[in-house]
Amino acid sequence: MAALAVAMFGLGLGAWLGEWHLGADSVVYRAGALTFLRGQHLYPAEALSTLPSWVLLPFTYPPAAALLFVPLAGVPAGLTWGVVGAVSIVALAVTLHVSAPKLVDARWWALPGCVVLAMALEPVWKTLLLGQINLILMAMVLLDVLVLCARGSRWGGILVGVAAAVKLTPLIFIPHLLITGRRQDAARALGAFVVLEGLMFLLIPGDASQYWTRSASDPSRIGAVSWIFDQSLNGLVSRTSHLAPWSLKLALGIGALLAVPSIWLVVRLHRRGEALGALLVTAFYALLVSPVSWSHHWVWVVPLVALLVTRGRKVVALVVGAFFASCVVMIVPNGGNAEFRWGWGLSILGNSYVLVAALGILGLAAWELRQALVAGSSRGPVADR
Repeated sequence: MAALAVAMFGLGLGAWLGEWHLGADSVVYRAGALTFLRGQHLYPAEALSTLPSWVLLPFTYPPAAALLFVPLAGVPAGLTWGVVGAVSIVALAVTLHVSAPKLVDARWWALPGCVVLAMALEPVWKTLLLGQINLILMAMVLLDVLVLCARGSRWGGILVGVAAAVKLTPLIFIPHLLITGRRQDAARALGAFVVLEGLMFLLIPGDASQYWTRSASDPSRIGAVSWIFDQSLNGLVSRTSHLAPWSLKLALGIGALLAVPSIWLVVRLHRRGEALGALLVTAFYALLVSPVSWSHHWVWVVPLVALLVTRGRKVVALVVGAFFASCVVMIVPNGGNAEFRWGWGLSILGNSYVLVAALGILGLAAWELRQALVAGSSRGPVADR
């Protein structure tokens, strides 16, 4: 397993020496840390001055992320892709080990083999290519919820809070902890998040205030929500409505309706001892309701496929894996408002991640409800007393 991480770092080293421009997002992380250390403005209208000329992306992350990215400040800009990539490979291995320990521990080659197979999935290889940290954050959440919290550790919830301080989406795992009866873990997660973000009001009060009052809700800093790679309910509605001003409100409304079967599923699965299944429902619901969920955010398909394999649903696992390896969202015409000219066929393909996840949650909820009704009827009526 270490060999794969070393190989990823070696590839990054070669890219740096060869002056290849790879891992733009990892360079932004480093630039955010450098900007913070130099006391410069984190959220300017233009690009950060600490960025190389070939990267023109804003720093869209919460203020605490700049603090947590400080270790990258000492790494050359061109080498950050290799460093983040190597850590991401380790995180991918951790995800597989936590999700399916019996599967990956069966043979010495099982874990590295599964890591290589997982890299064929579009969200995974795109995360690695961009130098994103999705795999790292996912591993942190899985370790926290399924290991630390499950064992009653005094550190339970901390990693969820730290992950949320880097990207806001993991905040949804705090209510997940609450509805699954882990109030202390939820409190620690919220506490870790608040402490980290609160610390930034002391260190960089101007930037912290700007982020929470303006930058966090400024869609122009994130990218075009109508672009095909935003695989969220908001992206689907925005594409369908041609960016109508009510798109986000409608998407949030659909998300609110979808919350009912999602919460019911989380509670039912958790009570049945299926902690990973319950966590995955929350993760995919988060991808749906987040205002922006780029296709590389969908790395949660890795533990989903692992769960399906361990549950004996190998055909379903193969179908899901093949779907996310197909790069379907890359072959549909997109960009330059091409999304507004789709017919029904292309609309289904272009919104396929969203549709598959939403229908998956609804389908699973319907199946579980049927099972509950059958189990209830099999017990028969309660005798009158």
